[in-house]
Amino acid sequence: MTNELMSIPPAGRAIQRAHFAALRLRISERRLLLSIVDLTLVNLALWLALATQPPFAWHPALTPLYLRWSITLSGVWLIVALIFDLYHLPLAAHARRSVQNALGAGLLMVVIYALTPWLTPPLFSRFMLMVFAATALAGVGLWRLTYARFFTQPWSKQRLMIVGAGRAGVELAYNLSHAGGVPNPYRGSGYDLVGFIDDNPALHKQLVAGAPVRGDHTALVSLVSALQIDEVVVAITNRHAIRAELLEALIACAEHGCRVTTMSALSERVLGRVPVLHIGYNLEEAFPTQDDVGMRLNAILKRTIDVSAALIGLVALGLILPWVALANQIASPGPLFYRQMRVGRGGRCFTIYKLRSMAPDAEADTGAVWAAAGDRRVTPVGRWLRRTRLDELPQVINVLRGEMSIVGPRPERPEFVERLAREIPFYRARHGVRPGLTGWAQVQYEYGRTFEDARIKLEYDLYYVRHASLLLDLQILFRTVAIALQMKGS
Repeated sequence: MTNELMSIPPAGRAIQRAHFAALRLRISERRLLLSIVDLTLVNLALWLALATQPPFAWHPALTPLYLRWSITLSGVWLIVALIFDLYHLPLAAHARRSVQNALGAGLLMVVIYALTPWLTPPLFSRFMLMVFAATALAGVGLWRLTYARFFTQPWSKQRLMIVGAGRAGVELAYNLSHAGGVPNPYRGSGYDLVGFIDDNPALHKQLVAGAPVRGDHTALVSLVSALQIDEVVVAITNRHAIRAELLEALIACAEHGCRVTTMSALSERVLGRVPVLHIGYNLEEAFPTQDDVGMRLNAILKRTIDVSAALIGLVALGLILPWVALANQIASPGPLFYRQMRVGRGGRCFTIYKLRSMAPDAEADTGAVWAAAGDRRVTPVGRWLRRTRLDELPQVINVLRGEMSIVGPRPERPEFVERLAREIPFYRARHGVRPGLTGWAQVQYEYGRTFEDARIKLEYDLYYVRHASLLLDLQILFRTVAIALQMKGS
């Protein structure tokens, strides 16, 4: 037994054994728990409201109606939950923001459900509607507060050990503790970082990213057993540099039932990002690996949806154009539209169309530069257009021409692409799909203004390229609607 293990007193080892019997929820289990309890509470609220009216109180003859009403309610809740991002675990672990989002989602659910014909019960009674709303809001609000307070405690978390206390390991620890932009160490990630393993003797017994370096690879198997580790993450960029002895230790951990995974896999699972600086030349971690008939079917359906949505977007564009033109003429006379070259699928350049949001000739003196927070070049009307994302609406023309999709990585300017591709690994991989009006990076990360921002947004874009599906597209669209309604665009 190693010195690190001997330093754990008997009482401490008893505590570790107690952890083994704790709940220790995985990420997928957390999301499942949140959704099941949410759906149970909102359905109970509906049934309680129906019970206040004798004709609608449940009895066997009403079972088909109750099923129809419940299925509709569950569908409405899941849609508004996606809009309010209720199953993003870091936010779910933040009590105030989680309760706020849950209450907003509950209120929107009640409004949509009450206005849905045929598929819902006739909520004609004001008292009945109030009971439904009050019970649903109280239920989901208290449940979300309970989750944030109790299900983020160590007894409910997966215990994590990181192999490699270098730059990659430190960045992983930091990203886990700041997931969702909330500096709330490891709560939202669902992981309890127990420590690091590193073969550098100078790091042993030192604190790295707030966690101790517990020993080298020879102590790994013993520590995994004694500390009841659920998952070991290999944070070593050059996978080929892993020594045979370390590989044997990792295999032994897996043999004893401990999950062994890579930094990239964990980042995708928790953060929805591909850490491009730490995957080396492992192509399978940067490109999609699926090869099935579903991919072709998904592409056909996606294009059909793109064209249909773009046609609807053209109608919406026609409705707002006169008002935007009038406002621009008053506040900042100049062209209504703005044209710019962007890089699309296959690295081909095309002309993108936008509603002008900056003063005419805004880059005449500076050349191509990123927009900044509080950019003085943005007009008063343009600021509103950007916050609601309406400045992107003319790109439905690009969608109809096949140059863009509704959902995909945002197309970048050629001036920036050349430099970004030189400095950021795998940057051109985002050109493997059509660019979009909105994308995973846009709903996950703030407006990019630097090369570091570009790198992080690329990590989100690569996640989208690897996991593209209609379900992910829907999630992005719902989140985009929420950002537009809250005027959080940049």
